[in-house]
Amino acid sequence: MATTTTKTQSAAKSAAAPATGGGPLPLTRTIAVRETSEVVAAIRDAASERIPIYPIGGSTSLDYGLPAKTLGVGLALSGLSRVLDYPARDMTITVEAGITIAELARVLAAENQQLPFDVPQAATATAGGVVATNWNGMRRYGYGSVRDYVIGISAVEGRGTVFKGGGRVVKNVAGYDFCKLLTGSLGTLGVITQLTFRLRPIVERTAWVGCGVADLDVAEKRLAALVTSETAPIAIELLAGPEWRGDARLAGDSSANQAWILVGFEGGEAEVDWMVERLQSEWREQGCAASQVWRDDEAATWTRTLAEYSQHATSPLVVQASVRPSHTTRIVSELQRLDPEVSVQCHAGNGMVLGRFSQFPVAGVSRAIVGQLQSAAAAGAGSVVIVSNPGGQEATVRSVWGVGGVAYDVMTNVKKQFDPANVLNTGRFVFP
Repeated sequence: MATTTTKTQSAAKSAAAPATGGGPLPLTRTIAVRETSEVVAAIRDAASERIPIYPIGGSTSLDYGLPAKTLGVGLALSGLSRVLDYPARDMTITVEAGITIAELARVLAAENQQLPFDVPQAATATAGGVVATNWNGMRRYGYGSVRDYVIGISAVEGRGTVFKGGGRVVKNVAGYDFCKLLTGSLGTLGVITQLTFRLRPIVERTAWVGCGVADLDVAEKRLAALVTSETAPIAIELLAGPEWRGDARLAGDSSANQAWILVGFEGGEAEVDWMVERLQSEWREQGCAASQVWRDDEAATWTRTLAEYSQHATSPLVVQASVRPSHTTRIVSELQRLDPEVSVQCHAGNGMVLGRFSQFPVAGVSRAIVGQLQSAAAAGAGSVVIVSNPGGQEATVRSVWGVGGVAYDVMTNVKKQFDPANVLNTGRFVFP
């Protein structure tokens, strides 16, 4: 296929709009942009006046991080939504940061290609927002992280200067790998305007295999056995809590089960069918007599369910722990001690644990998260961040991000180089 370029005939001017679409952000107004030059102008104005500027993509993660406290200007980026270059034979695509994940998937599907990003609210979540939050779903186990797919990036730093790195330029400048540096920076080092991704082909067949477990000790043994399995999963999920007990797809399993393991496979039809049968055989040898299998459309429904799990507006507190995979069930146990009715999704192959509390911890965030959960994660060489805290209670750098010491000092020094006036997403990340 020849290189494809999509452009609008003319870009609309920046529009100053009422403070809408910013959710919890303290906005005086919102500027909607359609060109990188408009992003540059907005950031330069903000820097000259020392006014915070808050990047807004699809507004799906505005409660992620510390709550912003200083009045500022919203920068709506959804108008930056063009496909700039798509050489399909090279398995890469360059897009503007405001394109939604669903639209990007639609464009790629026409060439039988995909980005294996399992993103909640894909119809509104933007490519730039996914990269800025470094949000990884269950298929990270088999396909790698968001960071692994970003091979080129363009952004505007806190003085209004455009900088680029990665695949579409000869080399990075100033000694930084900008693709890795900006992934997960929450828009505090630069506002991402363009991204180049490497791609994967769409697979022929998808399947999920599930098995209930009586308790977390059994779960730990079954997860450990997957390390030596003859199969090659793309995802290993451990599910526990009342929300999963109420899922009709698991209703046929024993009501005595306290958790479920779901293993995902993708590939050719014969390959996937063999791995499904092999895993079922391995599980029978381990004492799981009744496993369940979901293929194709049913499997796709499971994939969507698992991808959407992190979005839950009614939960008073959502946390995510990142630990060694062998430490996963210990973190689940710790969450259950804090809240016996917590619902948990673990990307167990990667040691990622997402916990949705049924009620705000009685002990408070400082004692429950900092004093207990972060300590438990540290024992597994990991950390804990707060994904959502709608009430904003006890929201501090330590409780939300769990950082300190040398790592904090290094990040602060980098921030000063990219945003000396501290106007980019002020107060929402680890920086003061």
